Amino acid sequence: MSDFATWMRAQGARAEAALDAALPSTDTIPHTLHEAMRYAVLGGGKRVRPLLVHAAGEMAGATPEACDAAACAVEMIHAYSLVHDDMPCMDDDDLRRGRPTVHKAYDEATALLVGDALQTQAFIVLAQTPALSTEARLKLVAELALASGSVGMCGGQAIDLQHVGQAMTREALEGMHRMKTGALLRASVRMGALCGSIDAAGLAAIDQYAAAVGLAFQVVDDILDVTADTATLGKTAGKDAANDKPTYVSLLGLDAARALASQLRTDAHEALAGFGARAGRLAELADLIVLRSN
Repeated sequence: MSDFATWMRAQGARAEAALDAALPSTDTIPHTLHEAMRYAVLGGGKRVRPLLVHAAGEMAGATPEACDAAACAVEMIHAYSLVHDDMPCMDDDDLRRGRPTVHKAYDEATALLVGDALQTQAFIVLAQTPALSTEARLKLVAELALASGSVGMCGGQAIDLQHVGQAMTREALEGMHRMKTGALLRASVRMGALCGSIDAAGLAAIDQYAAAVGLAFQVVDDILDVTADTATLGKTAGKDAANDKPTYVSLLGLDAARALASQLRTDAHEALAGFGARAGRLAELADLIVLRSN
């Protein structure tokens, strides 16, 4: 087995190539929309979700080609969410992944359509891939739709917008983030596993892992928002505090937020114990998510 850094580079390059192939060409009409879709998706990002798909897929014996479809779909949904999240009617940011956000590079109407088109393109990819059986495609479509909609990512974003400037209990904050950020990360892990073969007990253990890393990702995001600078993050630092949004740091304090992230990392590792060495990449990704600096 290659070392983790080598594996990450290989999987990141694989995801980039698969996304390039799965996105509409700029040669096709409407040219500007397709160009902006590719601008939103390609050439940046940590690709955490595709990495989780491939790691879970490897554990479940899935083919790389099957994982490619799931990885592309979940990353397109993630990219669409960022495009919309950056718009003036939402979080209103000018910088994403170290370059102008889509509504700044193009315009607001184009950014809105880019998000809409990326959402549908994700399901086109899942529906049309020859690497998966019809049954597997249906399972993956259901997973991604549930994670993306009103009981998942979109619902979490709605709750977030409703609570700007308002206090939230820890329970309410956790519920919001399990929807807004955690649902799509959980779907990434589950979709990777469902590309292969996994029994009900294994899927339940994977769920526990995914719940831990999904929440940990957001806790670390909240920590980095107050400890890292804009150049390191590739997006505007301090946005949450400036917008008076409830975060784990504002609710618990910095030290307690760091302790929570560490505990969630431990929880993730414990959930994988029954899989042994097969879950090595997932364990390494839990470490990456908690120990990252951007």
